[in-house]
Amino acid sequence: MAGTTALPLEQFIASLDNTCLPRILQVCSGVYFQGSIYEISGSEVCFSTGDLIKVIGIELVSVCCENISNDEKFELPINHTGLFKVVPETMPYNTIEEMISLRPVGLESCLPFTFTNHSKMTFDNFTLGAGRTLTVISTEQHEGQEDQVRCHVKGQQGASAEVCIPLSFQGEFSECENEERFTLQEIMSSPCLRSRRFHFVNTTKCEQPLVLSPVYQVHAIMNLRKNILKFPSSLEVDVVDVTEVCKDVNFVTPLSLTEVLSQPDESFPSVVEILERPQTRSLFKCSWLPELNRNSHLVFHKKKNTPMVLLSSSKSRKAQQYFLVSEQYGGRFRRRPREFNSVYEVYVASIQAPGLKVSVTRNCEDVEEEGLPSLSVGEQLQVVRCDRMELPCTGSAAQKQSVEALLCQRLQEPDDEDDDDEEEEVKQENEKEEIFLPLYMPGHFVEVLSDNKKYKLRDLGKEFSLPLDVKVVSRDTEIKTDPLFGLASLRIEGAMLEPTIQASLPDSPDHCFEIPTQWISMSVSFTKDPLPWPSDQPPKCHVDRVTEVTDTFFYEFHKQGNPEEAPPPRPPKGNLSSTKSCKKSKKSKADKSKERADKSVPTKKIADLTLNSKKRPPAPPPPPILDDQPPPIVPRKHSVDVTKGKALPNTYVQREDPKKKAALCDVAADVDSDHDYETVDESLMAMMKTAQENVQFF
Repeated sequence: MAGTTALPLEQFIASLDNTCLPRILQVCSGVYFQGSIYEISGSEVCFSTGDLIKVIGIELVSVCCENISNDEKFELPINHTGLFKVVPETMPYNTIEEMISLRPVGLESCLPFTFTNHSKMTFDNFTLGAGRTLTVISTEQHEGQEDQVRCHVKGQQGASAEVCIPLSFQGEFSECENEERFTLQEIMSSPCLRSRRFHFVNTTKCEQPLVLSPVYQVHAIMNLRKNILKFPSSLEVDVVDVTEVCKDVNFVTPLSLTEVLSQPDESFPSVVEILERPQTRSLFKCSWLPELNRNSHLVFHKKKNTPMVLLSSSKSRKAQQYFLVSEQYGGRFRRRPREFNSVYEVYVASIQAPGLKVSVTRNCEDVEEEGLPSLSVGEQLQVVRCDRMELPCTGSAAQKQSVEALLCQRLQEPDDEDDDDEEEEVKQENEKEEIFLPLYMPGHFVEVLSDNKKYKLRDLGKEFSLPLDVKVVSRDTEIKTDPLFGLASLRIEGAMLEPTIQASLPDSPDHCFEIPTQWISMSVSFTKDPLPWPSDQPPKCHVDRVTEVTDTFFYEFHKQGNPEEAPPPRPPKGNLSSTKSCKKSKKSKADKSKERADKSVPTKKIADLTLNSKKRPPAPPPPPILDDQPPPIVPRKHSVDVTKGKALPNTYVQREDPKKKAALCDVAADVDSDHDYETVDESLMAMMKTAQENVQFF
């Protein structure tokens, strides 16, 4: 087929077989609205003008039946069980060979068949008149002679004869309708039969002649399409075969990082091109992530499964940090005691570390109604097991509540050697004292450790259960700036076996980093670019072993590890007995307050005069003057004018009215007349007056 001839896709695919594949086609025409879009079995296929399609396979799936009389079309599956008969052609054939060529490829399988001659035939001294019916029995081939067909001819009086007719014999021949029946598989397997018309046998579905054409499912690839496209050959698009022109075109196949892991080991190392930048930039805080942009290149060295651990720094004034660390980290760690803020946290830790010992870091008062014992700072407890305890209650047995609690042993330090033997025995008994701590009880504890050994990161995961608090005491010497060294405390949150790809940037192929494929989503394609180093001198790679991640990564990691983690238990609801006991305690407190009130009756008036009382009683009225003698009047000093000193008058002293003062003087005069008092010496009065006059000048 000419490379510049445009054909409908259906016609072009029908002319192909799997032996001539692959073929490259170019879309050149069709019905388009921003691309020709077809939705097939839930998947959308889009072809635009100029697109290149590389056909890599075809599969026959159905047959399209077209009614010639009304152009009606319908499809039948290829495994349809109905049979079809050939409709004789109305146009006569010019030669026997032309008529035979339109029979199925396996001619012997469809013999005999009948035809009629419309003109007189003469060969080998044998003449047949026009309108005779001949039945082809077989074909004969002889060396050095022309191929012939052996035909059976019936005479007028029942006589019959066999004649051999050369294939090149010319005349006018037409087929007779015969009883040959074909399935869809047989019709589609013969190019000659596909060009014939058929009708159904023994059915009333369609009595009109039908043109049968195959419908293939085309398997193809396109540039920047990840999966193999599958679409029917009946799409109304015209294509051109450009295989010879575009045989060097490279069809890029995008691959996700998980698909890169499925590539064979022989594909590494290789240079890849980034087609889609990572979509999870919020999960990582690293220097190489901003370099992963579209159309940039990376070197993929190898793929592997890397053991990693997730570390978190302690909560402090600074923002909390999280790190994804490879187990190849060369630093040394030392264990640190863990801190717990509730009994439930101690219980969770004791599941993974039986015999856990903790020390109380904050006093806790006992609450008898809730079953909370008293704890003192410095007390050491050893977890025994998780059990149930009954809350103390004054009610009936049916009202008692049972809650989950942690059974612990009190551990006390041994006393001095000077203590008596009896006291030592009592201490030993106290050492075995067992107490119940309800799981809902708040508290502050710290783990008791006696281990001062240095560990590698891989050894910590083998010897201890996680989570585990540690501190880096010696840095990794292969890292220029170790971000873990210098942090006050680190917690190993969990461990994982992460599939990673060891990669590097082309300008620094010896500085490698590990890309966790399950946490970064990006698309790449393998290229044929040469590696950025001599073929016989591969670089010595230094891999980053510490990658800082965000809190989003931390939370997503915990979701995967504990998707349905149970919340800590709640305290029990208050029962009737506890409420009664509370009421009794309130009543007792009220009684005590009454007793105290009775004892403080003599001081009640004094208490009313204090500022603590809400309603202060009014001030008592001034007592009436019962004495006839008025109180002595102190003579005023002739001081400077009040306005000059800017002194305000005393508003808290009650001033007497001048009229009332005059009346008092009259009363005093009357009283003096009735009583005899000693008279003051005039010399003394003069001396006092002189002294008062001298004082006012100071």
